[in-house]
Amino acid sequence: MIDQNLPENRIAAIIIACAIEAHRTLGGPGLLERIYEEALMLELVRRGLRVERQKHVPVVYKGTTLDAPLVLDMVVEDLVVVENKATTSYSELFQSQLLTYLRVSGLKLGLLVNFGEKRVADGIHRVVNGL
Repeated sequence: MIDQNLPENRIAAIIIACAIEAHRTLGGPGLLERIYEEALMLELVRRGLRVERQKHVPVVYKGTTLDAPLVLDMVVEDLVVVENKATTSYSELFQSQLLTYLRVSGLKLGLLVNFGEKRVADGIHRVVNGL
């Protein structure tokens, strides 16, 4: 059972509701990822959440910050990473990538949202890093 008292879980519930609303309003799958991402951001902002899109996160390798940063699709309230996809060919690798993003960023919860599904709720995957 998910503890709704944790701020990450409360935020995730709002993100999921907003993703469903954006997907439903846009008419389902078939659009580009960036269109869904922008619609999701607008829904989140309308609900009073702080959202950073295309957030650059430094990557540190053995004490040295690499020149190329990690770019996260979205970070909501500085607590939840949202990785957006719009594909009909889902891969389990997406969840592994999101776990790596969480480890690099030091965050604990990520949501993979695949807007390419007929029902976006079927395309939402929760990924945790020590939560």
